[in-house]
Amino acid sequence: MIAMTKKTQTNLLHLLGALLFLSIPILASPDRTSGHLLHIIPFRRHFISYLLLLVFFYANYLYFIPKLYFKQQRLFFFLAIIACYIIIASLPGILLGYEDMPRHMPMQAPPLPDMQNPGITFPVMMFFRGGSIFQFLLVFFLSFLMRVNQRLNTIHSEKLKTEVSYLKAQINPHFLFNTLNSLYALTLEKSDAAPEAVLKLSSMMRYVVTESSRDTVPLEHELSYIKNYVSLQQLRMVNSTPFSFIITGDPAGKSISPMLLIPFIENAFKHGLNPEEDSFISININIEENRLEMIITNNKVTMSPIEEKSEQGIENTKQRLEFLYPQKHKLVIVDTNESFEVQLTLNLS
Repeated sequence: MIAMTKKTQTNLLHLLGALLFLSIPILASPDRTSGHLLHIIPFRRHFISYLLLLVFFYANYLYFIPKLYFKQQRLFFFLAIIACYIIIASLPGILLGYEDMPRHMPMQAPPLPDMQNPGITFPVMMFFRGGSIFQFLLVFFLSFLMRVNQRLNTIHSEKLKTEVSYLKAQINPHFLFNTLNSLYALTLEKSDAAPEAVLKLSSMMRYVVTESSRDTVPLEHELSYIKNYVSLQQLRMVNSTPFSFIITGDPAGKSISPMLLIPFIENAFKHGLNPEEDSFISININIEENRLEMIITNNKVTMSPIEEKSEQGIENTKQRLEFLYPQKHKLVIVDTNESFEVQLTLNLS
């Protein structure tokens, strides 16, 4: 309800701002007291210019900036902006003609003569009149700043949400329950693996508490966390479970956003590991220069009701990748009735 109210308030502010903007040519017209304002050609040209500027504002705000500028399509972005300016500067004159353009109208100018052929006029030259350019640039920068500010606020909000969700998801009660049960079984058997498993669990908890809130962490630390996680999950496996976990390449000197890879690995164990069914899990991580590639494949087994309730880790990670690694990652997920495969390529530079 609060989110809906905030959205409604935002829409009302936009509507009010649009109405105030469109009122400018009316209030600025010297013929505003006339009962025939809409029949005056110069006013109509002026009003259409403002209407086109308003359309450009929202086209830039809703499409050009998020779909072109933020997606690194800068050339197409600036070509689109130039095309919009040409349309805004020329369309009112094309629709209503260039004659009788009063000098007091800030968006209009009389046709400029050709220096070599004084008898020929070029209305297109009015594109470069100061008032027209100033208003266009004002609208452009206003929409640009508003969109960038919204993006920064969204990134900050998503960062806070993902930090909280990952802190809850990685060392969660269900994972601890399974791990402690496995440790209990090892202690009953007086296995030498029990102390090592306790150290790995302790190391994981320390990593989550001390490093998961940072912007980036050494890739070696992230892979160490993953190795400990996989090692503890293997305590639940029977010896006949087909399982492959391979890391190749040199992670030294490379950084990554913390807790970025583990949701996909956690998902593989959640959906692909059940001691009472045939299970299969394959995890391959390859590092080449600044490029990391991870491929995870698992079959699907019956999950417990507790596990079925936690299904947002993958979606949260997708959003996180979009915000933290725009144009620097490729994620392909193949989800069938029998298996689940994740292919992630990440540019770490």
